[in-house]
Amino acid sequence: MPIGLLGKKLGVTHVYDEFGRRMAVTAVQAGPCTVLRLRDIARDGYRAVQLGFEPIAERKVRKPVLGQFKQAKASPFRYVREFRLPVELKADANEWTIGQQLTVELFQDFELVDIAGISIGKGFQGGVRRWHWKGGPQTHGSMSHRAPGSIGSTTTPGRVWRGHHLPGHMGADRVTVQNVRIARRDAANHLLLLEGSVPGAEGSLVFITRSMKRPGVVKKPQAFQVEMEDEEESLNKNAKAAKKKA
Repeated sequence: MPIGLLGKKLGVTHVYDEFGRRMAVTAVQAGPCTVLRLRDIARDGYRAVQLGFEPIAERKVRKPVLGQFKQAKASPFRYVREFRLPVELKADANEWTIGQQLTVELFQDFELVDIAGISIGKGFQGGVRRWHWKGGPQTHGSMSHRAPGSIGSTTTPGRVWRGHHLPGHMGADRVTVQNVRIARRDAANHLLLLEGSVPGAEGSLVFITRSMKRPGVVKKPQAFQVEMEDEEESLNKNAKAAKKKA
């Protein structure tokens, strides 16, 4: 399936692999997601699969929106998002059905995935924090430690160039982290442990899809013990060869 799952970022923890190496992972509640609607080119002008995530009570949903859930014969969900499908994709018409449940079984262990979410908002920030400016002098009576300083030129062009780095709003943008490895899956609790960081605050919505650059690639953790043994063997061979030459 070329689509993915909706999930909720839970927090950061760590696990150990079979060789005793500790890995920092981010726990994400991935699904279960319910297929609510199938978009097609003839009716909607594009192809997509609409998913619902995190059921909620009917009293928390407006009646027009509740009618759409009843039309799909599904309970209301807090999040409803669509996964667009390429037009040239030749997929079976019966690959998805309304009411179908998608779980973490959609992915494999150690598979590479892309994670998208809304980054944590930082508010209005200065240029030093936003653009990593070096800053001004810190001694000799300088009064411009973190000030922007000159931002334009004189008569020519007589204006500030478009795209100049200046203080402004930071964060709260859609961020995608590519090629994140799935460290572990917990199908019983609908959990994915993703190696590394995931954009967004705890409790925020994230999109989990197969890697766009490396789809279907399963990359197991490196076995440090095997690597060390290989290095020892190569060192021994080099030492023996040096003795023969001597």
